[in-house]
Amino acid sequence: MSEARENQEDSAYDVVVLGAGPVGQNVADRARAAGLTVAVVERELVGGECSYWACVPSKALLRPVIAVADARRVDGARQAVTGRLDTERVFARRDHYVTDWDDSGQAEWVKSIGADLFRGHGRIDGPRRTTVTRDDGARFTLTARHAVAIATGSRPLLPDIPGLREARPWTNRQGTDSSTVPARLAIVGGGGVGVEMATLWQGLGSQVILLARRSLIPRMEPFAGELVARSLTEAGVDVRIGTQVTALRRPDPTGAVTLSLDDGSEIQTDEVMVATGRTPGTDDIGLDTVGLTPGTWLEVDTTCLVRGVDGAWLYAVGDVNHRALLTHQGKYQARTVGDAIGARAAGLPVDDGPWGDHATTADQCAVPQVFFTDPEAAAVGLTAEQAARAGHRIKVVDVDFDAVQGANLYADNYQGHARMVVDLDREVLLGVTLVGPGVSELLHSATVAVAGEVPLKRLRHAIACFPTVSEIWLFLLAAYHHDRT
Repeated sequence: MSEARENQEDSAYDVVVLGAGPVGQNVADRARAAGLTVAVVERELVGGECSYWACVPSKALLRPVIAVADARRVDGARQAVTGRLDTERVFARRDHYVTDWDDSGQAEWVKSIGADLFRGHGRIDGPRRTTVTRDDGARFTLTARHAVAIATGSRPLLPDIPGLREARPWTNRQGTDSSTVPARLAIVGGGGVGVEMATLWQGLGSQVILLARRSLIPRMEPFAGELVARSLTEAGVDVRIGTQVTALRRPDPTGAVTLSLDDGSEIQTDEVMVATGRTPGTDDIGLDTVGLTPGTWLEVDTTCLVRGVDGAWLYAVGDVNHRALLTHQGKYQARTVGDAIGARAAGLPVDDGPWGDHATTADQCAVPQVFFTDPEAAAVGLTAEQAARAGHRIKVVDVDFDAVQGANLYADNYQGHARMVVDLDREVLLGVTLVGPGVSELLHSATVAVAGEVPLKRLRHAIACFPTVSEIWLFLLAAYHHDRT
């Protein structure tokens, strides 16, 4: 089974997957493992946004920046850092990890699992039917016996600001595939993309201005954004919170960009990047042929079946269902969906209750996320505000990392903060937030504790090795116990 099948007549499969990014690939893999035939349709590169313009290139670019920052926090290593980053080598490292935007390896992987890859624009054409239009205009139809899974992701949202499109702004794509360092870069948006790109391009030598209407990374605990803002400022980023862009001008397509701000001032930069959110990739995939509205996020049940469509055949997985716009969470959904499709196709019971084999329960209460800023910000589960709003009786426990010996050995004068949100009625964790160098590697322990609903009386027996940054757990649990006695 291979790409050669795209030249044949209309075909029938058990499952048709729209989108060959990590989410679509995981649906295909699990459906194939269930013994089902699978067609995968992709209009761009196999591997999707994550592989070529988001997670992979951004982390490949950020790692040298953070590695140098880490070295400068350790006496003895600090003295060895005598120059700036070699941007040519940094960009070459990125190019290696995105395979020079060549998707042949990932296309071969799709073939290796026994799925058929069809290159072209896939559009739903009524129940269980998908029409694929190739670049040369040829069209053919794929019919799904059991399921169609929409995994078409999302794309950057460009706000309605006068002059924005004429200014030819960067989005995350230009922010991760460019190989020229602009002297001056304005970034509009204080979410995850905005703070990571500010960290990256400041580290590569740009003079960065970060403009945010609200606090930075507002979906995390407030202290996370505050610590990241302070660190960015110390690194030289001009962080402006509570600022709105009202207009842009770029009369010369190769010249500078002028941004007008709501306080009446103007700033001039060489490039402007917009990182103000995402919009669903559902505007041109035939949703209207099954009674849905094109261009909307798709509401789903716990197995990711799309609500409002009869017959239990249409699934929306990953970004398109707007539950958690994170690659790892989309892959979690995809594995669940592939298994659910297999169970339904075989006439087996579907285990869709809380934490069931065919339920995406973690979407509601145990979503992990990391922003690879300096310092890193990592969180899982509910913030204190979210937990209180949901009606939980909670205890918030806050601890600085400065008392943790392992943290201070990791980095001289380690600066960081940790919070856990405790459900007092059950004495389990509802959420954990960690900010500090290297905390991304601590997050999975927190995720296990939250998703596993590990009782705090048992969690205290999970001993952190000395001397490691993980000892923060000892201090968090001790602080909780002290406050309760």
